[in-house]
Amino acid sequence: MNRPDLKPLQATLGYHFQDQDLLETALTHRSCLNQPGLKSTYERLEFLGDAILEMLISTYLYRQYPDKMEGYLTAARSAIVRTESLSKISEQNHFNDYIRMSKGEEATGGRKNPSILEDVIESLIGALYQDGGLEIAKGFFEKFILPNAVGIIALNQLKDSKSLLQEKLQSQGLGSPVYQTVSEVGLDHNKTFEVAVIIGGQPLATGLGKSKQEAEQKAATAALNTYLKTR
Repeated sequence: MNRPDLKPLQATLGYHFQDQDLLETALTHRSCLNQPGLKSTYERLEFLGDAILEMLISTYLYRQYPDKMEGYLTAARSAIVRTESLSKISEQNHFNDYIRMSKGEEATGGRKNPSILEDVIESLIGALYQDGGLEIAKGFFEKFILPNAVGIIALNQLKDSKSLLQEKLQSQGLGSPVYQTVSEVGLDHNKTFEVAVIIGGQPLATGLGKSKQEAEQKAATAALNTYLKTR
């Protein structure tokens, strides 16, 4: 498999990797494993990067908001690192353009899949840490994650759609929403889920996602944008 040109990406990152193989691995989706010469995917680096990102954002929030209690800090951290937030960063900075995936994965929307885009943010952080140390990983955090984090906190967007829907329904005395899987389509490693949100025994909105959690969030968003706005 030909080596991709990652110079533009490194220019965007503001860091040149000493180990180019490490950067390539950070961008390699598991759908490529059947291709000659490829033995590793981003999954181990994603595991490492997830832990580093959690530490960096926790430290930032702890120091930046000394008057906030644990509950607020936890909600803020969750909002900043949730799939929707991280995938947006990946797409805005065109990190997804460099992901290596099979033609089949790409044909089914893999390059726009929020879960994959989130994974690559975390794997890049892991790779930067491995290649350059904590300060280099922190530089990525400050350049790409922190501006989005500041915006989320400033706009008080700390709650996801499911949480907001739950609160609005309870305030109207309508009880809790129920999420029901309508369908699962595709192979085990590449499924698309359709989930309906049911309120008062009636299905009111549906959402599609690469995971049940993503589909539930989209169904909740649809319910907030339609049904509840009319009440």
